[in-house]
Amino acid sequence: MVLKFGPDNPPIVIDNGTGLLKVGYSGEMEPRAVVPMILGRPKHMKVIADRNSDECFVGDIAGGKRGALTLSYPMMNGIVQNWDDLETIWQHVFTNELRVLPENHPMLLTETPLNPKVNREKMAEIMFEQFHAPAVYISIQAILSLYASGRTTGLVLDCGEGATHLVPVFDAYVIPTAIHRRNLAGREVTNYLKHLLTERGYKLITTCEHEIARDVKENLCYVAMDYGKELQFSQGDKKMYEMTYRLPDGQLLNIGSERFRAPELMFDPKLAGYEMNGIHTATNETILACGMDVRKSFWSNIILTGGGTMFRGFPERLRKELHRLAPKGATVKVMASPERKYSVWIGGAVLASLIWRRDDLSQKSNCRRLMSTEGFTKDRIIDQ
Repeated sequence: MVLKFGPDNPPIVIDNGTGLLKVGYSGEMEPRAVVPMILGRPKHMKVIADRNSDECFVGDIAGGKRGALTLSYPMMNGIVQNWDDLETIWQHVFTNELRVLPENHPMLLTETPLNPKVNREKMAEIMFEQFHAPAVYISIQAILSLYASGRTTGLVLDCGEGATHLVPVFDAYVIPTAIHRRNLAGREVTNYLKHLLTERGYKLITTCEHEIARDVKENLCYVAMDYGKELQFSQGDKKMYEMTYRLPDGQLLNIGSERFRAPELMFDPKLAGYEMNGIHTATNETILACGMDVRKSFWSNIILTGGGTMFRGFPERLRKELHRLAPKGATVKVMASPERKYSVWIGGAVLASLIWRRDDLSQKSNCRRLMSTEGFTKDRIIDQ
């Protein structure tokens, strides 16, 4: 089987995140579209004029009509929960965002570390059988973040909407026994912010209100360099920390110390009752789980990626905490690219251009075939 691709049908790169889907073409510097992983269906028939009651709204459109819709999320904690909804979002991306026929483009998809094998095969099955993709390549998100940084060795700290992963990679090989995963990430920070706002009399309960809290978090929250001192100062001069957020109905939401108290959850999960150590301690434990001969490389190559690391002050606070934990003489370097929210996609775009840089795809030696035992009638290319 010979598959030929050129400038008219470049590979498509899809980074499936819990909160955002990033999509675009290989070789480009940024995704063509960033789509919130939200699906909305009308709560009642004829609520939205001139629309069929069974029509779905995707991404920002669903968010804009959230008052009249029941919202759902296809992924939870980095794992697909509803394949039909994910397929609907993919269809929306091909039809409305890229406006292409997917059968003309090879696909590079991303997955979280420790993603169940059955989920990977289901992802490939949908691409092959529903969208008739000519080729599919699936790669771990942490490795792609390294590619985006121009490195092949590093400790990737990937904090997204649904999960946080610490993945040590040495010479482009993942050290699986040292991978750390926790289901404390952006969504949990949002939930904690909602809890803190109840002290001010704001009750954000519905899915629609959750999206409001998420937007408040992304626009107004930050990480304090010294949490204790910041909390003390905020109690003495509350007005200095006060900011307002305009709600969809025009009312103003006032927020003060909650701006830094919510993200502190990453460094002290016990604030919300989570029985786990802070992200800095988990980073130290991940490095200690690796061989002594490679630890030095990881201390000096800590790569941040994902929207959960975008808080102002997060890289500096992490670096400060790690300096306290690192062995004497170790050089601690935390790399925080301004584009780290999309670094997984950027790395995928680089990798896809390398995988399919030749016309004859059948010559790739590092691909394996997903055979007809999985329901496919032809050999299909899929790899890690």
